[in-house]
Amino acid sequence: MAMTRVFQSGNSQAIRLPKEFRLTVDKVEIFRRGDEIILREHPVNAGYIFDALAAFPEGFMSAGRQDMPPQERESF
Repeated sequence: MAMTRVFQSGNSQAIRLPKEFRLTVDKVEIFRRGDEIILREHPVNAGYIFDALAAFPEGFMSAGRQDMPPQERESF
């Protein structure tokens, strides 16, 4: 597991990324998952969405969805 330093850069906290973790984009998405901080390259365009959709198998959801019927609720 690679380790790195955390340091102050002005009013921000910064992390020095080792060479093997260099990024190829100008922006990254950052979010927290439990006690992990995740950095993910921000896609340049939405093409990745179409690639993900194309990866679904041919018969994906061909039988439809098995949703529950809507709940009966009192009106306001």
